[in-house]
Amino acid sequence: MNTASIGKLLLLVEVARQCADGDLSGATLLRRSPEFLVADSGLWQHMHINDLSIDDLCVLIAGVSDNTATNVLLDRVGLQRVGMLAESLGLVHTALLDCVRDHRGPHHPPTLSTGSASELSRLMGQLARRELVSPTVSERVNAWLATGVDLSMVASAFGLDPLAHSLDRNMAIRNKTGADPGVRADVGTVGRNASRLSYAVIANWAPAADDLRDQVLSGMNAVGTILRTLLEGE
Repeated sequence: MNTASIGKLLLLVEVARQCADGDLSGATLLRRSPEFLVADSGLWQHMHINDLSIDDLCVLIAGVSDNTATNVLLDRVGLQRVGMLAESLGLVHTALLDCVRDHRGPHHPPTLSTGSASELSRLMGQLARRELVSPTVSERVNAWLATGVDLSMVASAFGLDPLAHSLDRNMAIRNKTGADPGVRADVGTVGRNASRLSYAVIANWAPAADDLRDQVLSGMNAVGTILRTLLEGE
């Protein structure tokens, strides 16, 4: 399925892996240049600073799905390396296919990323158990995901503060979302006390025919309500 920005999660994992192996340093500064600028999601396009550390770029990607930060970091890491990571994780239908573009032509991949709910739910479960690549890599990615502010989909059912939810209502959530015309996707883990549940909910529809966004978001909230009920009932 089309998963919009969910593929950025694979970039974060690959960066964490390279940092753990010593191939990258989170303190390394990367420069924003005009060819990397993309509109829509993100904050860096509105900021004056041109150089940010790799760690800061990962926070921007995990926190607000920053498109410009994604392109700068992907240029440094390499799309091929992200693809090799996905293959090593046993992902068949889940991939980051391209950088972020304002316009996609016939010679570009048709979408930023694709994925399957089963693969993504398994990946998020591995993250929660600190088993994705290694405990060090998992902890680093989870720390970045903890800054995420998009609780508009499955996570909307938990009633958490989107700007401060590290442990709101005794709930801990780590998630990544994706949104494009005709696409809504939310993958993550949510936990309460010792209980953890992983989830992946993806919706694709033809926006030109009918805008189903409200129905899709309602359905995603319903899934989140089931997860909340299960957790609160332990």
